[in-house]
Amino acid sequence: MNHAQRQPAVAAADWRKDFPILEQTINGQPLVYLDSAASAQQPRSVIDAVARYHREDHANVHRGVHTLSHRATDAYEGARDKIRAFINAANRSEIVFTSGTTESINLVAQSFCRPRIGPGDKILITHLEHHSNIVPWQLVCEQSGAELVVAPIDDHGQLELDALRSLMTGDVFLLAVGHVSNALGTVNPVKEIIADAKQRGIAVLVDGAQGVPHMAVDVQDLDCDFYAFSGHKMFGPTGTGVLYGRETLLEEMPPYQGGGDMILEVSFESTTYNELPYKFEAGTPNISGVIGLGAAVDYLQSTGMQRIADYESGLHDYMVAQLARVDDVRLVGSAANRAGVQSFLLGDIHSHDLGTILDHQGVAIRTGHHCAMPVMTRFGISGTARASLAFYNNRDDIDRLIAALGKARQVFK
Repeated sequence: MNHAQRQPAVAAADWRKDFPILEQTINGQPLVYLDSAASAQQPRSVIDAVARYHREDHANVHRGVHTLSHRATDAYEGARDKIRAFINAANRSEIVFTSGTTESINLVAQSFCRPRIGPGDKILITHLEHHSNIVPWQLVCEQSGAELVVAPIDDHGQLELDALRSLMTGDVFLLAVGHVSNALGTVNPVKEIIADAKQRGIAVLVDGAQGVPHMAVDVQDLDCDFYAFSGHKMFGPTGTGVLYGRETLLEEMPPYQGGGDMILEVSFESTTYNELPYKFEAGTPNISGVIGLGAAVDYLQSTGMQRIADYESGLHDYMVAQLARVDDVRLVGSAANRAGVQSFLLGDIHSHDLGTILDHQGVAIRTGHHCAMPVMTRFGISGTARASLAFYNNRDDIDRLIAALGKARQVFK
């Protein structure tokens, strides 16, 4: 094996050491974690950053004159600056902290869309979407009388782009589209889709929950109006998320919630709202979580998003090839451009049963509909087993998965 072939394996071994949770055994077997699309594990640097805050700096942000409050505020706002640079937003005021992708999308639905749409208007989404990019639009359509329109996908799990374009009519107010499908791994050509929508005067929100952890994202280059993502998908703490919004749009939008820290002045007669981004950040935030998210960004930046993307692409190819060799396996989703996710079925074994048997062998996968029931309906199934990768995985993990599937076949014979 030459040096070029050895290098990815060496890098993966080094990365893996940074994730202490992977050092344990499950049911007497070394843990194989293949569920990063649901929640990625956290490197030691993230865990330490959160612990350090709680141990040394815990205080409320923005509101105190004492030293601990200053420290907490500096770390919290420092994370905002890191995220701005990470996705290349034009201004730190375009980075709104939320509890995750779900809240970010709901914020746009209720603050951007609801005051502006009514009967005769449309919200356009696609058949690939996670429930979090479906239900908020259903709610705002029910509230406003607008119509929800859905673009189809083909048998490979890819968007039918011509059909999507044909649905971009003059009465469409907003297009909401996922960057990467959590159920199938399909990577959508979002830059091309955004350009088509912009030509027609349609605002665009991108659900980037599965995009940001696996590839470099430049919101200015994409030219999207909103980009939503979650901390726990990108090796940070749960309960953290980001809404990137174009500053001119955020300025026009009313607050999503009322409370402390989103105001400048309050009387019983009227309230003056705070400046961006604080207008959308009511109440005491998840301070330690956001600090941990900043540490996760530091870790990703130091690792290199292109290195991550290249490594995961090769590992995904290996996983798909190995799964395809297993008797009775049906791969669900075969888009030409995919991220590190593969859904599959094994014979007539129910996905939950399969997941349980694999867990007995120390292999953690996801089973069920993956909060993407319309995708499952499109393929005529109730759910799948899903193996999802991160850069801390390696070929040994895939080989363990394949061996565990072989044992599952024996059990159900």
